[in-house]
Amino acid sequence: MTTDAPRPTATSHATDRPGDASPFALGLLLRQAHWRAASVMTEALHPLGIELRHFAVLIVLVDRGPTVQRDLAAATGSDKAGIMRVVDDLERKGLAVRKAVPGDRRARAVEITPQGVELFDAAHVAAAPLAERLVADLGPGEAEQLTDLLTRFAYPAGS
Repeated sequence: MTTDAPRPTATSHATDRPGDASPFALGLLLRQAHWRAASVMTEALHPLGIELRHFAVLIVLVDRGPTVQRDLAAATGSDKAGIMRVVDDLERKGLAVRKAVPGDRRARAVEITPQGVELFDAAHVAAAPLAERLVADLGPGEAEQLTDLLTRFAYPAGS
């Protein structure tokens, strides 16, 4: 039995090489970039005793203020069980607290504590030199351009 599926050509590779013509190349490249950035940021957070998943929640809390767990899950790309574990960890470390939401007996808003804000600030100080390493091969203005492009890619207008 034969198929009519197109055969790969010399210019069509699903690899991590820049310029790959595969329709999956952008996703693979973004994944590689994520792994590299996550590795560097994990290195910065390790001495502070937290992981990237914890820091992602702290970022949302600093940005939005007290946030219900369902919204934290959506903002961080986590699921309900995963976000509960992260918030449990943050509470154990004294970095966040759950508080009742007025008018909704079942909902709990998560709020960053003063200790959480201190750690948030310390993480930024620790990450700054490592973040510079991430963009060291980019030219003047390209790090800002990359941030702008990725922001528009992740949050398309009208979505």
